[in-house]
Amino acid sequence: MTDKENNYYTTANKKYRLACLVSHPVQYYSPLFKKIAEHPYIDLTVFYCSDESIRGMRDPGFGRVIKWDIPLLEGYRHKFLKNQSPQKTIFKLPFGLINLGIVKEISRKKYDAILIYSRQYITHLLAFLTARIKNVPILYLEETSLNQEILKPGWKLFIKKIILGLLFSQVTGFFAIGKENRKFYRYHKINDKKIFSVPFSVDNERLIKNYDLLIKNKKRLKKKIGIPDDKKVILFSGKLIRKKRPFDLLRAYERIKMNDKALVFMGDGELRKSLEKYVSEKNIKNVYFAGFKNQTEMPQYYTIADIFVLPSSAGETWGLVVNEAMCFHLPVIISDLPGSGKDLVRDGENGFIFRTGDIDSLSECLSKLIQNEDLRKSMGERSFEIIRKWDYEADIEGILSAFRSINSGAK
Repeated sequence: MTDKENNYYTTANKKYRLACLVSHPVQYYSPLFKKIAEHPYIDLTVFYCSDESIRGMRDPGFGRVIKWDIPLLEGYRHKFLKNQSPQKTIFKLPFGLINLGIVKEISRKKYDAILIYSRQYITHLLAFLTARIKNVPILYLEETSLNQEILKPGWKLFIKKIILGLLFSQVTGFFAIGKENRKFYRYHKINDKKIFSVPFSVDNERLIKNYDLLIKNKKRLKKKIGIPDDKKVILFSGKLIRKKRPFDLLRAYERIKMNDKALVFMGDGELRKSLEKYVSEKNIKNVYFAGFKNQTEMPQYYTIADIFVLPSSAGETWGLVVNEAMCFHLPVIISDLPGSGKDLVRDGENGFIFRTGDIDSLSECLSKLIQNEDLRKSMGERSFEIIRKWDYEADIEGILSAFRSINSGAK
């Protein structure tokens, strides 16, 4: 914030009143909300449409009930809106969330703006309409990447462009999580002056502290998990589902002739049995299936890793696991479709980018890093340098920039 604004708001004792509409508490968003709530110039209230993630919900991707083991509701003002949907689940689009209470909350005109996360549910449409009628500025965030959007059939793009043109015409400011997301807004004719950078971030502070505490015990952690100390560990983190393409990584690993390697799949999902069967039938050595690991368990696996891989295809709009891996000083190998690769991975600098589905290329990238310790170390350190600036503080600055724009437009 500029000195002029700082002086004004200190004198006026005023804060920007921000409401956020979110489907449910998310392990990545909650630490950000806490950080925003601590800011002296933002008065935050988060409205949740569902408490499934607090009660514990069955995630179809992981194939099991998930309940995160870090605080999701501490440190910021929040309210759960009653869900009038007969389906009552975030996994049913668009009718799984119908929260009529958002109409009353916005109509009170207590807020200088409302930030709407996504447009998937009936509740989002209600929020758009109410904010427009009550003249409450709308800030908007979604994760869509243009490079994946344009892969859709032409007729779908045409219809979507018309619908989103009407919706986006009501939005005051758009939050871009990265380059491809910004291009998506531009594709829909949004002026750059209305787009504000709000990097898609994780809780860097917590993860870096974990790294500092655990890295000195790397050998012990590998032994605990059952991995020989002389193996270079390749890590996959995420749901074992088709769009993540874990089989691409397994086949690329299989082609590497070196013996000083190990592959760890951290996660669970519908493909796990098929992956395990393939490993058994092909007698592939040193492949480990860690299963689902909660937020407090994951740092151990990032710590034992030497290389991180995200081989996902379309549908992986970003891939926050890349952010996490970079906090642990890891070189990253990523396919060319996830959004995080466009912003966080510099090909040849802190990792490699390969064409999605190109198993030979992925195998070659892995081989380069396995056999070159100096390259792994230099790329890992560069990852850490890059991710340190891709943080919650940058998100808050983007939010404040949007409010400044709203203020200047009102004068």
